[in-house]
Amino acid sequence: MGLELTTELRHLRGIGPKRAEELHGRGLKTVEDLLFHLPFRYEDRSRFFPIAALVPGLRATVRGRVRTAVLRRTRARGMTIFEALVEDETGAIRVIFFNQPYLRTAMPPGREVILHGEAAPARFGRRDLVLQSPQFEVLSGADQEAIHTGRVVPIYPKLPGLSSRAIRRLIHSVLAGLPPALPDPLPPGLARDRGFLGRREALALAHFPPQDVDLEALNDFRSPFHRRLIFEEFFFLQLGFALARRDREAQPSEPGLRVDDAIRARLRSILPFHLTAAQRKVLKEIADDLMSGRPMNRLLQGDVGCGKTVVALLAALLVVENGHQVAFMAPTEILAEQHHRSFSRMLQGSGRPVALLTAAVTGSSRRQVLGGLLAGSIPILIGTHALLEEGVRFQSLRLAIIDEQHRFGVAQRARLRAKGRRTDVLVMTATPIPRSLALTVYGDLDLSVIDAMPPGRLPVRTVVRGEESRVDVYDFLRAQVREGRQVYVVYPLVEETDRADLKAAVEMQRRLQGQIFPDLEVGLLHGRLKGEDRDRVMADFAAGRLPILVATTVIEVGIDVPNATVMIVEQAERFGLSQLHQLRGRVGRGAHISYCILLAGAQASEEARRRLDVVARSGDGFVIAREDLRLRGPGEFLGTRQSGLPDLRIGDILRDHEILEDARGEAFRCAANLAAAPQRRDLVRHLERRWSGRLGLIQVG
Repeated sequence: MGLELTTELRHLRGIGPKRAEELHGRGLKTVEDLLFHLPFRYEDRSRFFPIAALVPGLRATVRGRVRTAVLRRTRARGMTIFEALVEDETGAIRVIFFNQPYLRTAMPPGREVILHGEAAPARFGRRDLVLQSPQFEVLSGADQEAIHTGRVVPIYPKLPGLSSRAIRRLIHSVLAGLPPALPDPLPPGLARDRGFLGRREALALAHFPPQDVDLEALNDFRSPFHRRLIFEEFFFLQLGFALARRDREAQPSEPGLRVDDAIRARLRSILPFHLTAAQRKVLKEIADDLMSGRPMNRLLQGDVGCGKTVVALLAALLVVENGHQVAFMAPTEILAEQHHRSFSRMLQGSGRPVALLTAAVTGSSRRQVLGGLLAGSIPILIGTHALLEEGVRFQSLRLAIIDEQHRFGVAQRARLRAKGRRTDVLVMTATPIPRSLALTVYGDLDLSVIDAMPPGRLPVRTVVRGEESRVDVYDFLRAQVREGRQVYVVYPLVEETDRADLKAAVEMQRRLQGQIFPDLEVGLLHGRLKGEDRDRVMADFAAGRLPILVATTVIEVGIDVPNATVMIVEQAERFGLSQLHQLRGRVGRGAHISYCILLAGAQASEEARRRLDVVARSGDGFVIAREDLRLRGPGEFLGTRQSGLPDLRIGDILRDHEILEDARGEAFRCAANLAAAPQRRDLVRHLERRWSGRLGLIQVG
C-alpha cells in the first residue's frame, strides 16, 4: 500500500511505537509533518576530488573502490575498529570507523563507495593520510541515487533517536513511496499566477536539491521551492486570522455606544492635561470601533511612557457612561494594584467606583467585589488572572482590556471575552512589536500605535559599566540621593519561582543596607512578598521615605514614581533588550534628568556588552525591539509565558516578511470570497489540520 500525507509515522518502517510517541511530542505525527521538517542547511558534496589531491585539513568528497577491509577488536572492552583502504585511479587512502562492525559486510573489498570527510595525517609517525569516521555511501549499482554524499546534501535538525543521516534516509524513502502528484492546498490559480512549483516537487527539491542549485540561495531559504512552501505556510496562517475576523464581524451587530457632548465633557473633566495628537488619533480609532456595533478586537502598542493607560481609561469610561462594565487584566498583582490606584485617583469624585480583584483579595472583600459585579454596581474591575475564574460574573461586560498582552495566551483572551454577551477587546503592550511579528501573532487584531511621546519628557541618559566601575556607581548613587532623588536597583529574576535569583536580590539588599549605605533606608520588592508588605514598600517609596529600592523585574511595567531618577540594572546581560528598555522607563518620569546604568556581570562577554550598547545608544523602543527580535528570535522575544506564538515550520517572520505581507493580502482576499467558492471545504480542512489547537482560532468551518 502506498503512502499518503496523512499516514502516521508509526506505520513507517523503522519507526516503532516509542519513537513515534517521541516524534509526536516534537509535533511530528504524520508523513506530512515529517516532510515539513526541512534541512537547516545544505552541504555541497557533489564535487569529487582525486584521492592524490587530498591534503591535511581539506574537507572533500572522494569516490573509489574498497581494496582491502579488516575489522579489529581492541583491548578496550567492546571496542572495534573497521579499517578499509579505498583507491581511485590516482591513489589510495585509509578510512577508519569506530564501533561499526556491520561495515565488514556493508563495505567488502570490491564495493564502490563515496566518502566525505576531512583528511588528516595518520598517527604514530606514519606518512599517509586517513579519513576518520567520514560520511559515506555504499553504491550497490550504477543507477543507485546517492543521498548522503556525491550531491548537495541536506543537514537536518536532530529528532529523538534519529541522526541527520537517519532522517535523510527516512525522508528519501517516504518521498519514493508517495504518489507522483499531490493535491495542492492553495486556491486554484494562485500557485500558477506566482510561478510556484507543484507542492510535491517543491517538497522533494527542498530535501534533495538538483545539482545546479544556487547553494547560497538554498542556505538562505530563498530557492524557488523554499519560497513556495513559505508562502503556503503564511497563507494558511493568515487565512485562519482572516476567517476568524470575518466570522466575528458576521455576528449580529449590537447597538453601538453613543458619544454625545455630555459624555465628551465628562471624559475631558478627568484629564489634568491635554492628550497628544497620537493619543487622540488612537482614541478615535477605539471610539469608532465601540460606536460601530461590530465587535472590536484591537491591539494598542506604544513605547514606554507614551500614555497608553490614559487612552485605555478614557475608552473604559466611554463604555461605563453607556451603562456597561469594563474588565482590565494585568499580568502581575503589583501592576494591577498600580492601575487600581491610578484609575481610582483619576475617577475620584466621578461616582464611578473601581474595584480590584487578585489572589490577595479574599474573604468578605472578595464576596463584596463579586456581588457588586453581578449587581452592576461596580463598573470597572481591575485584576490579574483572577478575573478568569469561573465565579467572576458580570452583569453587562462590554469591554475587556488586557495589559501587557504578550504575558497572556490566546485562550486566556478568549476566556475573558466570553464573560460578556458581546465583549469588545483592547489588548495593550509597551513592547513595540515589529509589523511582521504583529501579523504573525496578532493577525486577527486591528493595530493602533501611539508613536509620539508626551511633551516635556526628558531622555534618560544610559551607560554600560562593568564590575570595575561599581565603586564609582555607588558614589554616583549616593550623590543623587543627597540631591533628594531616589534609586532603583534591579536584579534579574525572570521567574518568581527562581529561588537562586531571589536569594541574590535579597542578599544585595542586605549588603547595600548593612555595608554600602548603612545611613540610608534600602527597601526590597519582589513578587513573592505578601500583598500588604508590597503595598507598604511601594507606599514608602512613592512617598520618598525609601531613597533606594532593590527590586526584581516586578517593577518592569506600571510603576510610576516621578522622583526616581536612577535605574541600576545588575547583570544586565541576562535581560532582553526590550526588557531593559521597559525597566529604563521607570525613570525619566519627572522634571529631573534621569540615568540608567547597565551593570554587566563579571562573566559578560564582549558580544554581550555590544548588545547592551544598543540600549545605551537608542531611546526608541521600536528600534530596540527590532534589534532584540533579530538577536533572540520571536519565542524568546515574546517571553516564555506567550502561548499564542504559532509554531512556524519553515517561515521566518524577519527573513520572509515580504512573503508574509503577500500571503496575508491573498489570504484576506480569499476569505472575502470564500463563502461561494467551491474549494471552501478543502481550504478549511487543510487549515484545521495544520493549525487546529495551535492558534486558538475560533471555528472557521
